[in-house]
Amino acid sequence: MKPNRHVAAAIAALAIGVGAYLTIHTGAWRGAEAMESAPAVAYTLLNGEKSSIDRLRGKVVLVNFWAPSCTTCVHEMPQVVATHEKYKARGFETLAVAMSYDPPAAVIDYAESRKLPFGVAIDNTGVIAKSFGDVEMTPTSVLINKRGEIVKRYVGEPDFAALNALVEKLLAEA
Repeated sequence: MKPNRHVAAAIAALAIGVGAYLTIHTGAWRGAEAMESAPAVAYTLLNGEKSSIDRLRGKVVLVNFWAPSCTTCVHEMPQVVATHEKYKARGFETLAVAMSYDPPAAVIDYAESRKLPFGVAIDNTGVIAKSFGDVEMTPTSVLINKRGEIVKRYVGEPDFAALNALVEKLLAEA
């Protein structure tokens, strides 16, 4: 009978170990909705204002990585503007981050000629893209909730109906 007790104890210890490992490595110990925090990266807007992602806590934020030389970015920008205009009065903010590979003059010209109604930053060192997980493809958009957690990443043009529905849901959260 003693060998059976040892086998049972080994199986129990293994089950506890596997359970602990899975709990820690899946984030279950933090709650069912554990999410990645948005990076506390600083940036300078085209108007010279310095800010950071941290300062936007309490708002739902769309960070849109784009380039004026990117045809998909240019195509989606009117919808990014429409989403911003639709929700800005309810605590929604948009930050357009121009990639380092486009000339600053092209970014400024695009933003001014289109009268973009939200903050535009030029990521001339690549530090903003790097802090958001090495963003390389444009457009890439990151949606952040009021607690500063990344809720969704979009590579390519998002389905704006689904994006807007998610923004509605996030704005309704406390």
